[in-house]
Amino acid sequence: MNEDNKTKLRASINSVESGYEFMLAYAAQGWDVEQTGGGGGPSIRGYLEEMKKGLETLADDFEAVISEAEDADKQLFITYNDVLRAAALKTHTAISLILSLPSIGSQMIDNLNASIHVRALLTDIFLLDEAVQSLSKKPR
Repeated sequence: MNEDNKTKLRASINSVESGYEFMLAYAAQGWDVEQTGGGGGPSIRGYLEEMKKGLETLADDFEAVISEAEDADKQLFITYNDVLRAAALKTHTAISLILSLPSIGSQMIDNLNASIHVRALLTDIFLLDEAVQSLSKKPR
C-alpha cells in the first residue's frame, strides 16, 4: 500500500482520537464557562478544529487506502466506508454547532461525547481501521 495514503489516514484518525480524548478530560472538569488553556496550553476549540479537519478527509483517506487493496471483497469495504462517511458528516456538523457557541462549558462537551453520532463514528473508525489493516495480512 502507498505509504503516503496510509500516513494521511493515520493523521486523520489521530486528530479525531486526540480530540475525543481531550473532550473526555475537558468534560470531567465541570467548568461552566470555556477554559482557554491559559499559559499557551491547549484549548477545547483548538482540539475541536483539529477534529473537524480530520473528519473532512477521513472517509476519503480510508477510500484511498482501500482502493489500493488487492481483495475481491473490496466493494464491501467501500460500502462500509460510506457508513463511516455519513457518521463523520454528522459529527462534523455537531462539532461545528459547538464551535459556533460563545463559550463551551464542560456540560456541552459532555453532551457531545454522549452523542450517538460521535460514538457511532468512533466505532466505525475502529472497525474499518482494523478491517483495512487485516487486508495486508490476508493469506494469498
